[in-house]
Amino acid sequence: MIGQSGEFYSTHIANGVFNALLCFTAIILNSITIHAVRRTPSLAKPLKTLLLSLAVSDLCVGLIVHPLHVTLSLLFLKDHEQKNWTLHEQNLTIALAGIGNFLFYASFFSLLALTVDRFLAILFHLRYQDIVTHNRAIVVVISLFVISAFLSSVGFSFTPKQITTTLKIQVISEILCITIIAILYCKIYLTVRRHRNEIRALQVLPLAGENGKKTANAARRFKSVGSTFFVYLVFLACYLPNICINIVAMIHRPSVSISYLVPYFWTLVLLNSSLNPIIYCWKMRNVRHVVKNMVQNVFVCRRT
Repeated sequence: MIGQSGEFYSTHIANGVFNALLCFTAIILNSITIHAVRRTPSLAKPLKTLLLSLAVSDLCVGLIVHPLHVTLSLLFLKDHEQKNWTLHEQNLTIALAGIGNFLFYASFFSLLALTVDRFLAILFHLRYQDIVTHNRAIVVVISLFVISAFLSSVGFSFTPKQITTTLKIQVISEILCITIIAILYCKIYLTVRRHRNEIRALQVLPLAGENGKKTANAARRFKSVGSTFFVYLVFLACYLPNICINIVAMIHRPSVSISYLVPYFWTLVLLNSSLNPIIYCWKMRNVRHVVKNMVQNVFVCRRT
């Protein structure tokens, strides 16, 4: 029993330290990403708006959710055998659940909006700019945050009934988003194969003026699909364990051993906020160049 308790404390402390480090990486990397995306003129304004919404959500995770998670972990570690939590711990838990769910919903819906945007860019590649405008993208982002706030508002309660309702809404929303995104990427794959053949046929003829510009823009959009797809894969890897344990908790009360895994699954979910900026810089060449120039300018300024 002593060995198990010591192992619990050591792993919990390691998890808290890891979350503290992720807090800094999420803040720094997403701040750089937001600045880089804003300074990348080659990105379409609707895509830039959706990327910024996801990056802002990830930044807020580093600013708010990570510190709350670390604080709550330390309080839980102080006396993990205490059955009745203090009012302070309950308030922190409610705040973490409410704000965390709001940002998780915002991230999921932003990813869904990004996928829909890339699907429309591929499906209507020559009329994309006419269909998806900057103003419409702003309206979509605002709507997504409003819906996220509404869905997460049911989490500001500590009663078992409200917790069960929160879990149901969260699980259904996450599974629905994941399924829709998977279906859209299957359609994107089939559409890209057809459009690539069309573009290759068009490139045989000399293209000039507006048609040549639209064809070049379409080719760039095909490359951007791979970037958002990697974001989706990382989302799955980080969120699926937490979704599975929520499904178990929704069906029947999980065992004590499974409950102890919840903080680590939350850490995996929060890790996603630090991984998304790395994907942007890795898969989006234009954003990567802007980040390189920013880093080089910082070193030049320090040398001078």
